[in-house]
Amino acid sequence: MGEMSTAGTTATDAKGRHRIAVLALPGFPPFELGIPSRVFGSAVDEDGADLYEVVVCTADGGPVLSDSGFTLQPAAGPEALAAADTVIIPPTHAMPELARGGPLPPEVAAAIAGIRPGTRLVSICTGSYVLAAAGLLDDRPATTHWNLAPEFRRAYPRVLLDEEVLFVDDGDILTSAGVSAGVDLCLHLIRRDHGAAVTNRAARMCVVPPWRDGGQAQYIDRPVPEPTVATTTTTRAWALEHLAEPLTLAELAAHARMSLRTFTRRFRDEVGVTPVQWLTAQRLEIARNLLESSDLPVDLVAHRSGFGSANSLRAHMRSTIGISPIAYRRTFNRPNSTVLTHN
Repeated sequence: MGEMSTAGTTATDAKGRHRIAVLALPGFPPFELGIPSRVFGSAVDEDGADLYEVVVCTADGGPVLSDSGFTLQPAAGPEALAAADTVIIPPTHAMPELARGGPLPPEVAAAIAGIRPGTRLVSICTGSYVLAAAGLLDDRPATTHWNLAPEFRRAYPRVLLDEEVLFVDDGDILTSAGVSAGVDLCLHLIRRDHGAAVTNRAARMCVVPPWRDGGQAQYIDRPVPEPTVATTTTTRAWALEHLAEPLTLAELAAHARMSLRTFTRRFRDEVGVTPVQWLTAQRLEIARNLLESSDLPVDLVAHRSGFGSANSLRAHMRSTIGISPIAYRRTFNRPNSTVLTHN
């Protein structure tokens, strides 16, 4: 963790936009195919200018049938992959041979082979099968949909699969879990490229949360509480307004009018993590935003985000994202900076 990379962030089109090619494969799910265009299309600078050019292409330039019964006529063919700064591969439901470790169709293999060295590669859900079949994930960390992990491991044993996370950022290759995790990964890339302010604007346009840590669990069974059962929702909202204070588990339980044991159990059932883990994640988000958008001293950032001291903030940032507050600010607090990768 904590390495720096400029992969996928320097080349642009004639208007200065980062070029993204989205590869539509036969049997694509329309929602996942549309994620990159929707999310990256919402990323603009302070003057409202687009920061990305997104084009949907196919391996041979011809139309492809979706898994919903309609045919897509692409805007481009494999030449878009060769010209792209980032290539995104959404899932496909029409290549069962990949689930058995079989080869890519010749036209897809040729299109992938034509991608320029140094291009940033991204997969959403089972798009990871395409990268794995091309040998691009060998001996590298990656993820895919949690339900397909056993199958994926059998087909591609050399991939260092982690099905417990939303996405994996390995610098020049990034992989995500299913559906909404693709949104999370696209927002993560915007943040990597342009920082929190641009990402927050894009997330607001898409009406989605601006940040979910890639290390967050993919799937947590969260039963909806019965209407007569007290929840932790109100306490969580209250805690968000008091993050700068040294909140204790006892104070949270008291606010929810529950015993410590009941509160902790119900919180985990509803949120998927412990109250302490949740508080730390919220405070880290505040700290990261302050480091990106202000010149406040690290001590003051730590105080305002509820960590109390610079040492505490430094320890949490190193354990979570592998980098110190000062290095994080150096990375994200200026335009056209190098980008932080999670290795």
